[in-house]
Amino acid sequence: MKGGKSKADSRKADSKLAVRKTKKEKKVKDPNKPKRPPSAFFVFMEGFRKEYKEKHPNNKSVAIVGKAGGDKWKSMSDEEKAPFVEKAEKRKEEYEHKMADYNKKLAGGADDESDKSKSEVNDEDDDEGTGEEDDGE
Repeated sequence: MKGGKSKADSRKADSKLAVRKTKKEKKVKDPNKPKRPPSAFFVFMEGFRKEYKEKHPNNKSVAIVGKAGGDKWKSMSDEEKAPFVEKAEKRKEEYEHKMADYNKKLAGGADDESDKSKSEVNDEDDDEGTGEEDDGE
């Protein structure tokens, strides 16, 4: 092979190109957007983690705590889960109210931005018409 690429070299180049083609741009997350509410299981886990750490202070593994919490959740009856389900439903309602407010602000904010851009355009037109700007002539 004189100066040509080997098949292995071309495969590496193709795989690198394929990764670049499939890679999509990440959407920018709005830091003001409310976080989704936890499910009943995660509401249960908030308290369970504290209890488990008190009983097992030497345990540093998150996986063990999660597994123990999952096992306990599965063994609980519906009546035992009911308080956690109620808390989760309340948090979901609060989240829905926050999202409604957030969406109203977004809808209102879009109008404010368009008004601002219109006024900026009008300001520029006014400046040009008065001749106050020094264009260097």
